[in-house]
Formats: sequence, C-alpha cells, structure tokens
Amino acid sequence: MFRSLDSDVWFLDKPFKMMGVELGGRMTIVKLGDGSLLMVSPVAMTSDDRAELDRIGPVRHIVAPNLMHHLYAGDAKTSYPDAKLYLPPGLAEKRKDLTADGVLSDQPPAALAADLEQHLVQGMPKLNEVVFFHKKSRTLIQTDLAFNLIQMPSLLGRILFTLNGALGGVRATKVLRSLIVDKAATRRSIEKILAWDFDRMIITHGDVVRSGAKAELQAAYQFLLGKS
Repeated sequence: MFRSLDSDVWFLDKPFKMMGVELGGRMTIVKLGDGSLLMVSPVAMTSDDRAELDRIGPVRHIVAPNLMHHLYAGDAKTSYPDAKLYLPPGLAEKRKDLTADGVLSDQPPAALAADLEQHLVQGMPKLNEVVFFHKKSRTLIQTDLAFNLIQMPSLLGRILFTLNGALGGVRATKVLRSLIVDKAATRRSIEKILAWDFDRMIITHGDVVRSGAKAELQAAYQFLLGKS
C-alpha cells in the first residue's frame, strides 16, 4: 500500500535484504504540477500496487537514482512504456538492456524543472547518486546518502549494521564513506544539498524523516563538513 507523506508525495515499501538481513527498500512517487507522476527508485510492484498507482495519476517519468538501485527500472518501463526513463551517469554501460531517455545531471529535465531541483553527488563515482528536492512539499528524496535504521529486530542485523555505522538514526554508513574518493567534492555536494529548504526526507533504507531532516542529515555528515 502506498503511504502519503504530503498531498503530492507518496512512498511504497517493499522487502529488501542486505548482507542477508532484511532492512526494507522504498520507492517514491511525486505528483508534478501537470498531474503526471515521477517514480524514483522503482521496486517490484504487484498488480494491486499498479492499480493503486494508476488511481493516483499517470506515470510519465521513471528515475534510477544511482548505480546500485536500478534492478526494477526495466520492469517499471515495461509497465509504463510511455514514461521517460532517466539514468545516472554510467548506468547505461552497466545495464545495456535499459534505453535511457536522458542521463541525470544537476539540471532537471525540462518536464521536472518546475517542481524539482536535483544534484548529482560528486566524489563518489561508484555510486553516482542523484538526489531530488521537491520544492512544494520541502522534501528531500535520497537513496543511499544516509540510512535511518532506528532499530533492527534480528541479532545478526544489529551486529552487522552497528559495525556498518548504520544503526540508531540518520547515518552515513561506513560502506557509503568508503565510496568517497574525493572528500572535497563530496563535501561541496553535501553543502549544496543542505542549502535547499527541505524539512522532510525520504530515505530508501529506514524510517522516513517527517520533520527536522536538514539538521539530521547535517549531523550525519559532520565527519566531512568543514574538513578538506
């Protein structure tokens, strides 16, 4: 079932395992000013899910947000063949079965520009994550920049994600930090994102942050901010 964060923003949660531990995954839906829908980070959908989504509006734009979250992008395009598919730099080479209608950058596609700002995070070329800011709802939509795992039911999960620095709130995980090859460039990207006027944050792994998101993301990146 889709859950509403705002009158124009929804999300759908599905099972997702990492290192054999269930931590959940999430797809985001944004209704644009023209009434069409943007799908960010597609997940596996049932026929009931698609029927519910069709009641919200027509899917016209699909985004695979980084080089790791793309498994269901092809399925989404098959389900919504008239939608435009946008990929991060480098994914077309990795997924030759996907045909991109556009490669994501700092400039939103024309059809999205009135509703969204976006940024291609620098300094992590093995991730190449693009984050989005939905201006109307003041919502940041990000995928792997931070987790927000408040608790973990399994003992194995608590051990693994504590070691990964991912448990107990909004965290930039140790795996994420290991992907940073240019700290100065990544710091500039985080500063650019923090300059947006967001209060909410949709996180792919963990709880959605419904208020105070900017302060939480800033705290998660204190290891990088202000350092060269």
